[in-house]
Amino acid sequence: MVNITHKNNTLRKAIATAIVQCSSAATMEAVQQKKVPKGDVFEFSRAAGLLAVKRTSDSIPDCHPLPVEYTAITYAIESLSIIITVEVHTIYKTGVEVEAMHGAAITALTIYDMLKPIDKAIEISTIKLTSKEGGKSGLVQPPASLQCAVIVCSDTVSKGEKKDAAGKAVIEKLQLYGLDAAVYDIIADDESIIKAKAISLSNDGIGLVLFTGGTGVSPRDITPDAIRPLLDKEIPGIMEAARSYGQDRMPYAMLSRGVAGFIRDTLVITLPGSVKAVKETMDALFPQVLHVFTVKKGERHD
Repeated sequence: MVNITHKNNTLRKAIATAIVQCSSAATMEAVQQKKVPKGDVFEFSRAAGLLAVKRTSDSIPDCHPLPVEYTAITYAIESLSIIITVEVHTIYKTGVEVEAMHGAAITALTIYDMLKPIDKAIEISTIKLTSKEGGKSGLVQPPASLQCAVIVCSDTVSKGEKKDAAGKAVIEKLQLYGLDAAVYDIIADDESIIKAKAISLSNDGIGLVLFTGGTGVSPRDITPDAIRPLLDKEIPGIMEAARSYGQDRMPYAMLSRGVAGFIRDTLVITLPGSVKAVKETMDALFPQVLHVFTVKKGERHD
């Protein structure tokens, strides 16, 4: 199966439909009056559809087992057609489109099985996904004018004793969301230098500044201490989300002291310095953190 361990749990919804086409009014009358020999068509097929939604990963090899938080199966009759609608919700790393379609297909097949003794011309048609929410369909688009800066805080890298990997990893992650680093720089773990760099970038109108390195607890880890006093509006939830995400993957993530917030109109985020940790933190925060620029302008949001 596809690796989804880097993804965030989010609310995901999908709606699928299927149509069962009967060939006579007598069949529809038997369905509505519950006179089908095999039983109540709607209740039997609903039970089958519910089971199908929950067991999708057992039937389709590349589907991940996931927690089904809600399923609703409803019916509408239009002339000689039974229209089946299946809605599925989950809070997970991957969507439920296939689960909804699988539920619709099995519901339709159950109706077919129950009605074929009395209607030899019955047909199943048009199984399709009609809507989905969450995941990639809910990605936040970055502001077109957003300029980014990636600043590496490291004594060893700034002295040329070690090559930068964390900063380049951040730049690669930004590119996944259509963002380029207009500024890329390497500085020492020095509080005055870090402060001066943050203020200079804000004065230059850079909208997003990502510092990587110096967020731990060693004596030279001072990036959060330098940045926090400069913040006009701290946003604790950003790094809370990052630490929660990291803690699910590595038990030492709780030791990160990263901070985030605005210096005037510049969003500053302090990221870890290890390549693995900085990639995970970017996965935890992006692209949803970009929504802050919409909120900052006072625009309405859901």
